[in-house]
Amino acid sequence: MTIWKSCVGLLALLVFSTSIWAAETLTMREAVEIGLRSNPSILAAREALDASDYAVKSAKAAFGPSMSTQYGYTRLDERPQAFGANAGTLDNWELAFNVHQPLFTGFNLLTTHEKAMLQKEQVASQIDNAELRLTVAIQDAFLRLLQARENVRSAEDSLVRLRSQLKVNTAFYEVGLRPKLDMLQAEVDVATAEQLLLAAANNESTVQAQLNTLLGKSVATEVEYVGELRYFPMSLTLAECLERAARERPDLRIARQAVMLAEKDTVLAAVPYYPQVGADFNYIRAGEDPLVHGGDYHKPSQWNAQLGLKWTFFEWGKTYYGERQAEKNVSRLGQEYQSLENDAAFEVKKSFLQIQSAEKRIAAARQGLVAAKESYRMALARYEAQVGTNTDVLDAQAKQTRSEAGLNEALSDYGRAVAELYGAMGQKNPELLAQ
Repeated sequence: MTIWKSCVGLLALLVFSTSIWAAETLTMREAVEIGLRSNPSILAAREALDASDYAVKSAKAAFGPSMSTQYGYTRLDERPQAFGANAGTLDNWELAFNVHQPLFTGFNLLTTHEKAMLQKEQVASQIDNAELRLTVAIQDAFLRLLQARENVRSAEDSLVRLRSQLKVNTAFYEVGLRPKLDMLQAEVDVATAEQLLLAAANNESTVQAQLNTLLGKSVATEVEYVGELRYFPMSLTLAECLERAARERPDLRIARQAVMLAEKDTVLAAVPYYPQVGADFNYIRAGEDPLVHGGDYHKPSQWNAQLGLKWTFFEWGKTYYGERQAEKNVSRLGQEYQSLENDAAFEVKKSFLQIQSAEKRIAAARQGLVAAKESYRMALARYEAQVGTNTDVLDAQAKQTRSEAGLNEALSDYGRAVAELYGAMGQKNPELLAQ
């Protein structure tokens, strides 16, 4: 009975362990969602957003009053005298408190606060841009993984066909129906196919490791990515794609925000043109001892209020040239924005044309694969009937393998072009569905 319980417990432990260590299964959408949650570059961008939020709060706090204190001790070499009588002490202690309220800073505080809010918006746009680029990168790697997986399957099928042909050639050679050359050619093709299969399998592992990295996972993590290469029609016109890109691309939004930030810098550069106005309240305690309790020559406490203005009205053109520099920076960023708009339109057009090209390649590859399969079937039948050559069979087999690879490549290129198009339009489309 004890042995039976031990066996049952061991079996339950094995089942439980298997369920824990089973490979994670992810679709393309799930892979994108995990990447957006876990990729270190995205997490770093979100930390930057938190930092910019604190910058806004810091700029806002500058509008309020500031408080400071000062405590000091002064030792004189001799007592102060006035009309032959003592007028002070050798030991002098002073404690002062100050409250300063800026009233007008030449629009410095207001502009700095507005600039901080703009910078926060820009960081949010940078997060959107990073998420968009990561989404496209994950989809690209996912589709390349599916292509690599199909290439492995195609290489395996090719190897099966070639090994089958080798058996036929060997049998024919042994009974004297075919020369040894046919058997040797088949052996060479089998060896070549085995090498191609190894290369295809290695490429699949490499792409999967890259995909794991994009998702913030270890390259050694076992993940089963599920999906298939498929064709789905795109109904968007080029004009619609260009309009979406102009409206939604985060990098264009970032560039516009950069221009607005530069305009704020122009305002800040002109701050020295204006006077600085502030109010101060001072409370002072003095005395002959560290406790500042006053004394014969010290008032124990006093206060005063001040309203002051400071205006630096001449600095040999320093402010003027600084303002001109800021204005030129605005102009530069405006030109860069125009260039970025042109680049964005080109990216959209390029992806759109790649979709059209891949679409035509898919149709041609499907027809070619049907013909290649039929050609291989006929060549094999003719060879077995002793009316065809071994070279015909091997050529037909190679063409079928190339046709399968061509179709896989066309389907993968189509899906990747669609992913790039949505990225060029500034839209995240985790499942690559028509939107």
